[in-house]
Amino acid sequence: MRRSVAVRLSALLATGALAAATGLAVSTSTASAATGGVTGYATQNGGTTGGAGGQTVRATTGTAIHQALCSRASSSTPIVIQVEGTINHGNTAKVSGSSCNTAAGVIELKQISNVTIVGVGSGAVFDQLGIHIRESSNIIIQNVTVRNVKKSGSPTSNGGDAIGMESGVRNVWVDHTTLEASGGESEGYDGLFDMKDNTQYVTLSYSILRNSGRGGLIGSSESDRSNGYVTFHHNLYQNIDSRAPLLRGGIAHVYNNHYKSLNESGINSRAGARAKVDNNYFEDSKDVLGTFYTSEAGYWQVSGNIFDNVTWSSRSGDNNPAGPNPTSNTSVSIPYAYTLDAANCVPGVVSQTAGANKGLKVSDGSCTPQNPDPTDPDPTDPDPDPTDPDPTDPPTGTNLSLGAGADGSSKADGTSYGNVRDGNLSTYWSPSGSTGSVSVKWGSATTVSKANIRLASGSGTIGSYRVLNHDTGAVLASGSGSGVIGFAPTSLKKITLEITSASGTPRIAEFETYAS
Repeated sequence: MRRSVAVRLSALLATGALAAATGLAVSTSTASAATGGVTGYATQNGGTTGGAGGQTVRATTGTAIHQALCSRASSSTPIVIQVEGTINHGNTAKVSGSSCNTAAGVIELKQISNVTIVGVGSGAVFDQLGIHIRESSNIIIQNVTVRNVKKSGSPTSNGGDAIGMESGVRNVWVDHTTLEASGGESEGYDGLFDMKDNTQYVTLSYSILRNSGRGGLIGSSESDRSNGYVTFHHNLYQNIDSRAPLLRGGIAHVYNNHYKSLNESGINSRAGARAKVDNNYFEDSKDVLGTFYTSEAGYWQVSGNIFDNVTWSSRSGDNNPAGPNPTSNTSVSIPYAYTLDAANCVPGVVSQTAGANKGLKVSDGSCTPQNPDPTDPDPTDPDPDPTDPDPTDPPTGTNLSLGAGADGSSKADGTSYGNVRDGNLSTYWSPSGSTGSVSVKWGSATTVSKANIRLASGSGTIGSYRVLNHDTGAVLASGSGSGVIGFAPTSLKKITLEITSASGTPRIAEFETYAS
């Protein structure tokens, strides 16, 4: 394809430097990204929750992000990674582990699931470093900037894509991000948001994509039609040559986006793709919808869009714009609920909500930006309040562990599994090292909904833990520290506390359990 229109704006941010060696810190809070607001196709196929309910860690380098992934108990253990500072080639190395598959020079989310990456504090910038999602599911990327990722020249990363997804990816929500380049293919850049090779159930919301030759694509070739079910809403596409986005096969829902200065073409539906295009605002642009650069047609259903100073070329050969008066040539059924803002207020709403470091503001469908749900901690808060219950306020009722049985995976000399259910704070169990597990068990099924982990004097601290239904292996809760742990009421015969990291050697005086 011809990409002759030079991108006229330079990147808005200069390259930064960060001096942290590893940049990884464990927080005492649990998940603090605002995950309740997921919308669009990412709500389907079981939904997208990312690392909700998992441990929260803070990272200031790319190596630390990889280390957080590799330190999990498994490749599917939920985790929220709060990122602050500049992530670049100099601080992003490969880390090895059984729960990860990383690489240097790129943030690699490969063969994993249940992960949230969220910018916090003064912001997170991935500078000349892309985010690659491959063979993974249930991923959230929120409140970050990814800029100037190159496929040629130096340095290169992620094939030149700011965010790229491929090979069996499912359920990804990218929200309140800023994705930008400083030119087109001739300057070494590729796409800002690419999906290919069987990527499905994705939402891109409240994001800015700008200053690039290519906005993004669904499908790498006319034969790559296994992708789809993608929602684009409340995004700003600005100073983009083409691919806003390019659709090859599959279904896309495109609503309430502001398109400004699309230099060659915009929504390019081709190779059998079907796009529902609702209440968007197209401004100062060319050929914003149609089938371009191919003879294999795509289709669209249009309603409520505004075309402000949009020019349309003539239909000829493989150039088939939908205008100057776009009409629907297919129908698309949307399976989820959504509320449309009127197209005439889209530029104002998007300018106040889209992009990183906007406070995660969203639209309520009445052209009025809203703050995120107050029950969702603000990820821009550099020190969110811990969500762990107060360990000095134990549950009321009968401690079900008293008189129950106990066992475990390891124990230090001079300690006993039974000490965790004897009601005596001066006796304790310790693992033979910093990690291990201890269980409380009953002869018949017992309903439990809370645990209270009480440490003995001189104990090390618990860095991270999981509470398991030992009967089924299901994770009931995960987090860090000690104290009260709540979870859904569960009938079981054996409950296990698994310590996966610690500072020093923990001394578990009591593993109390309660029905309510």
